[in-house]
Amino acid sequence: MPERPFYQPGASSVEGLPMALQMFHNHPLVMLKPHWHAQVEVNFIVRGSVHYRMNEHEISLTAGDMCLFWGGLPHQMDDLSDDAIYAGAHLPLVHFFRLHLPTDIRHRLMTGATLVTSATDPADHHNFERWNRYFRSGDPAITEHGVNELLLRLERVRFEPYRLVPETAIGQETGGPFDQQSLRNVGRMCDFIAENFLYEIDCVDIAAAADIHPKYAMSIFKKSTGMTLNEYMNLLRLSYAQALLMHEDANVLRVAMDSGFGSLSAFNKSFRKLAGMSPSDFRRGAVGVR
Repeated sequence: MPERPFYQPGASSVEGLPMALQMFHNHPLVMLKPHWHAQVEVNFIVRGSVHYRMNEHEISLTAGDMCLFWGGLPHQMDDLSDDAIYAGAHLPLVHFFRLHLPTDIRHRLMTGATLVTSATDPADHHNFERWNRYFRSGDPAITEHGVNELLLRLERVRFEPYRLVPETAIGQETGGPFDQQSLRNVGRMCDFIAENFLYEIDCVDIAAAADIHPKYAMSIFKKSTGMTLNEYMNLLRLSYAQALLMHEDANVLRVAMDSGFGSLSAFNKSFRKLAGMSPSDFRRGAVGVR
């Protein structure tokens, strides 16, 4: 029996494009190790079943289930049925903050929970396929229409039964309500960081992009995402570095510099904190790298 194919991060995949919105409709692949990326992920199970190992919990989904989670924490699809097909998207934070979701849902997702709903119908099967087709049309207007439809579909979750896994937050404070101006400011900061995370930028630069005071910028970003501005910048850099490390000729020092880290020691410390191993160990454990 032939071996089951596996997922491998790459420069053109979600890890290597941390500011990009992507849609998909295909057969999922088993992940041999956890990965992470800077987007919020939407998965709709079209057929079959899948099993995920999230940062601190596990979930199993079958056809008709849909989930939403923050990809910035390590996660892994470690098992699936042979007939599995899934659809969905990777949403950069700027799109995620366009969603009109209850504040507690947004906060729980950003701090590690997974939203799961079975309140779907046959229209979702057709719509996810169509949104993926729109996204790949090459027409910006059609693509934007597909993205807007997807965001409206996700907002509908709040009117139907859903669950958050784990059911209760552990060691997390509930996020407070945000007005639309605050969310727009966070979106502007996310845009600026996405365009400049490979360069030397700090909270003053980021706040200036949203035309607000640095202390206020740090406060609303932390309350909105559960991360500091530096933690979010490091996540984008580490996501980008993860993809570079999968190259057979990758040099860890060069990857650190190309990913926006000012030193190898800073890169090693941040990478180990997220992945639980050094960049060198990650590279050595990558499939096809010896």
